[in-house]
Amino acid sequence: MNRVMKRGRFFCRFLIPAFLAFSAASCSSDGDIQQILGASVQAPVFLDSKPVSPTEIVFRFSKPVRVASLSFDSGLEAQSIHEGQEVRVSFAQPLEAGKKITADILVEDSGRNTLNVVVPFRARNDRMPGLVFNELRTEFSRPRVEFVEFFAPEAGNLGAMRLFIAGHSLSKPAYEFPPVEVKAGEYIVLHLRTIGEGSVDETGANLALSGGTDAQATARDFWIPGSSKLLHRTSALWLMDQDDRVIDAVILCENPADWGRNNSAAAAEFLARNGTWLPAAAGWVPGPADAVATAGTTATRTISRDEGIPPASRPGSWYVVATGNATPGRENSTRRHAP
Repeated sequence: MNRVMKRGRFFCRFLIPAFLAFSAASCSSDGDIQQILGASVQAPVFLDSKPVSPTEIVFRFSKPVRVASLSFDSGLEAQSIHEGQEVRVSFAQPLEAGKKITADILVEDSGRNTLNVVVPFRARNDRMPGLVFNELRTEFSRPRVEFVEFFAPEAGNLGAMRLFIAGHSLSKPAYEFPPVEVKAGEYIVLHLRTIGEGSVDETGANLALSGGTDAQATARDFWIPGSSKLLHRTSALWLMDQDDRVIDAVILCENPADWGRNNSAAAAEFLARNGTWLPAAAGWVPGPADAVATAGTTATRTISRDEGIPPASRPGSWYVVATGNATPGRENSTRRHAP
């Protein structure tokens, strides 16, 4: 009897671990089995995508991969694919400058770990004009909404140009322009919220297409959906191209006590390091006194650039207009607010 019990205990001690090991293996993924065998099971991580030419896009991963499948919307087809840690995809013809495209890519590493990524990107645009900030409304008073006006001193394509507003994010653009051809001398108004009917983006030749308060028949209007406040009296704004170069910038401050709010101080330091806000001396960091003074601004007293002097990223180029002299989509008023 005792021998039978001892044999039973031995059999159970052998069977249970064996059964658990079998169950774990049969329910595991390939990666789990590799971990048991001592192999690496860390799946590849998608880092980013970037257009490097009008006919090429690069997808970067944390480790070398091969492409199991790749497809694009709009019926695009790749001409060639070079695999590795950077997956370089080439097209037979140049893509439309600044066009938004979505890629669905499935990759696999040497350990058979797979990763599927659906990622939007903008085609390469090498014809961005040197837009300058021209007029800003920071205050909302229905039906007048906040806006950012730009002036185009040269012709070009706006596609993939990005606007950053410090209070929104230091790394995520508040707006990305669609592919639009603009002429030299055009005024472009980006309305920072949408509250009325007929507020549509003017992406073609018809500049009288958009309705809405402050839309001008002679200016190009764009509208950010929603009703969130994006711009404050103390803030910083900058435009960037696809290579993260700053095209133009402006730094605002109403009260020195607010300098630390809305990421303003951090954005000012970034623009100084970048050499985008004058005097751009080595090691110089802008403070409240180096920003455009915005005290006294209202829905009809906007912050305007002096169009009578060459564009320059410095506070002396800006002033607050007198009451009732906001001019979205038109030449700036020269009447100044007397504090």
